[in-house]
Amino acid sequence: MPIADIILKNANVLTMDAGQPAAGLVAITGDKILLVAGREELESVTGAKTRIVDCQGKTVVPGFNDAHCHIFFLIRKQLSIDLSPSSVSSISDIKAAIRHQAQNTPPGKWLTGAGYNEFYLAEKRHPTRWDIDEVAPHHPVVLAHCSLHAGMLNSLALSLAGITRETQEPPGGLIDRDLGTGEPTGVLFEMLDYVRERVLPPLSEEEVAQGIALANRRYLSLGITSLQEATIGNGFSHWQAFHQFEDTGKLKSRLSMMFGAEALSQFQEAGLAPGYGDSQLRLGGVKIILSETTGQLYPPQSELNQQAFNVHRAGFQLAIHAIEQSTVEAAITALEYAHSHLPQTGRRHRIEHCAECPPHLLKRLSKLQVVVVPQPPFLYYSGERYLGELTSNKFPLLYRIESFHDSGLIVAGSSDSPIVPNNPLVGIYAAVTRQAESGQQLLPQECISPRQALAMYTINAAYASFEEGIKGSITRGKLADIVVLSGDPIKSPPEQIKEIKVEMTIIGGKVVWEA
Repeated sequence: MPIADIILKNANVLTMDAGQPAAGLVAITGDKILLVAGREELESVTGAKTRIVDCQGKTVVPGFNDAHCHIFFLIRKQLSIDLSPSSVSSISDIKAAIRHQAQNTPPGKWLTGAGYNEFYLAEKRHPTRWDIDEVAPHHPVVLAHCSLHAGMLNSLALSLAGITRETQEPPGGLIDRDLGTGEPTGVLFEMLDYVRERVLPPLSEEEVAQGIALANRRYLSLGITSLQEATIGNGFSHWQAFHQFEDTGKLKSRLSMMFGAEALSQFQEAGLAPGYGDSQLRLGGVKIILSETTGQLYPPQSELNQQAFNVHRAGFQLAIHAIEQSTVEAAITALEYAHSHLPQTGRRHRIEHCAECPPHLLKRLSKLQVVVVPQPPFLYYSGERYLGELTSNKFPLLYRIESFHDSGLIVAGSSDSPIVPNNPLVGIYAAVTRQAESGQQLLPQECISPRQALAMYTINAAYASFEEGIKGSITRGKLADIVVLSGDPIKSPPEQIKEIKVEMTIIGGKVVWEA
């Protein structure tokens, strides 16, 4: 038996490996797991240079894997004015924050704010261009809604973007207008990418370096050893940027990068096949967003069917963003179309979010064996809003995680960060309790067990990116991506799961973070 570089002893090891569910010792050599055993095996793998970590009964789990997040959006949010509910409670608060920033920023330079949520504002509405013009008339301002599917531009920013009363909406987008005059209010839906592409200056190298350093530290401190980047705007240039982050060690968590359907030809021309890359950076699925912002499905069903078929035929995994029941049904119809024209298994096509799923759609999902990627922390951070806004006929369909499991589907856990904070333990807590931050419970019949919830953020998430053979469980021969926790998420009282802390994060056999 080879000698270990690191040994975690006296540990409560939750392996997420059905063949060996628990252990007391994990030995690592190089970047792989050498041994998963009881404490009696300690001496057989210990050498003069072995680092021995006495876990003193603490819990050891596979590294967490966030199956749907947005890294560049997180970077931008970290560098923007914080307008989240924890920082502002009214449009007056937003104006005060913008005024303060404007007073310390040269005129003409863009101001960005992020995370506002009109449901939690005293006025119960979006801020408008006229609100922000009062405090920053000489700065272009863009405010991103917490969902990233809406935003607000002040008058100067609208002018720079060329958006006027005569401007027609781009496909799938919506310009909110004053009912009396037709003038844009500054509130835009599904148009933030439009704004970024046209006028918003790209982040400087210094800003990107600062942002990725903050993001990297956050991921490691939360035990997130793998990320699945789900931004539809990703193309070949983003692939190159992530390569640079990984090569220089700026981003230590492993990454699977999805990309938009429009960029498919870029990767094909570069000769990058499905799954191209290595254990550190891998080419993931093709992202398509379905929306009904304008009152009509976008893209239309026939176009969606063809897009899905093209991706399916090219051998890539599909990752279709679908939230409402109608868009979930459209996604299923497109997947059925692709399979009927080219019956091939093993693609592991995904539906991202899948928030509203009635029984008849669940049956169709099950038949397709779609991987479902919901966001349990939405129940915690947005539960109060769901309870206040969802109609009685939609509420029973909300994030039916237990029903997904009962239907035999693989369910991967994610945060959609920066939409909500990306602490996996809050996600596990939310999946187990379905309690909102306010303490109210949402559909308790859809609660799942702590072990099922932990699987969502480990082995299931690895399955969603075709990587369960190399990570996702503490198994001999797999990558040594491991987290030491202050408590046991399976045995702790459910209400305490979100209070558990990460004490050590190991990626590829190297300790990359310690509390």
